[in-house]
This record gives sequence, structure tokens and C-alpha cells, in this order.
Amino acid sequence: MSIRFAFAAMLKSKRFWIWMITGIIIYLIPVTIRYTTGSIIIPFLNWPGYWIDHFIPGNLSEKMLVNMFFPGAAGAIAGEVFVGHQLKRFLTVKMKYLSRFAGAMFFVSAWSLFQFLGYQLAIYMPFSPGSNLFESYFVYPINYVIAACSIFTPTIIYAIKKRYSKNSKKQNSQIFMI
Repeated sequence: MSIRFAFAAMLKSKRFWIWMITGIIIYLIPVTIRYTTGSIIIPFLNWPGYWIDHFIPGNLSEKMLVNMFFPGAAGAIAGEVFVGHQLKRFLTVKMKYLSRFAGAMFFVSAWSLFQFLGYQLAIYMPFSPGSNLFESYFVYPINYVIAACSIFTPTIIYAIKKRYSKNSKKQNSQIFMI
């Protein structure tokens, strides 16, 4: 299958859109909290609370939680779906994780380019003078580390979903047996 058709099949994939939309929503939650509260600090997501050198941001826990879904896991699923349609077969475990890695790296690169261009525009937050709306380029290396780890996020989420649905069915069947 050509790249064009694999890309079109990826865009038609329900799984791709579920991960993409969910990832974007998760990414936008802290942004919404910042704009509604008027503060750049979200107390329960602001660990360690101060920058460590230039590379570890003060909101590391938020960055890890959010970036594990978007652009990380969304890109991983995009890569998996794209390669699966490109090869026209089920992927082996090794191929699945390699395609997830490539997709996550592509998405984080595209997102970092967007962040870099926005940072260069020097758009500051209205409620916090001196705070650029976009990420500093110093945190891009940690974005790649998080994206590399986020290839496992879909596997973990699917395992939790499978366990929950199995327990839910078991409880429902016990209720009906009474």
C-alpha cells in the first residue's frame, strides 16, 4: 500500500481519532485551569516547584502526565496504525513498538517545532507578565524522553480497560445470579 493510502486509512481509523482527541483534551486541561485561575502554578501538578538547571521544568509532574498522552501516546498510536496499514498485516510485538516509537518521535518533533515557533513570537500570558505562552526550547530534550516512554501508555491503558471490563462483567453476572 502506498504512503498516501496508508495515511488516508490512518485518518479514517477510529482508534487514531480517539487517542488524538483524548490526548488533546488531556493537554488542554492544565491550560484551561491556568486561564480560569489566572495563575501559572497548579499546586497539585507543580512538582518539584522550581526549575532544575534549564532542562527540568518546575511542573515536571504535569509535563509527564500530559505529554504521556499528547503528543506521546497519540503519536505512538498514529505510528502503529500507519505502519499496520502500510504493511497490510498484523504487526509483530517488535514492529508494533518500533512503529509506536517512530510515531511518537514524529509527533513530538512536530509539536516541538510548533512550540519553538510560538516561543519565538514571544506571546506572553496576560495574567503573568514575563511568562511565555509557549515552552522554552530547553525542555525539548525531556519531551523526547517522555515520548520514548509513552509508547507503553496505550498498552497500560488497554490492560487497565481489560481488567476493569472483566471485573465489571464478573460483578454484573453475580448480581443477576442473586
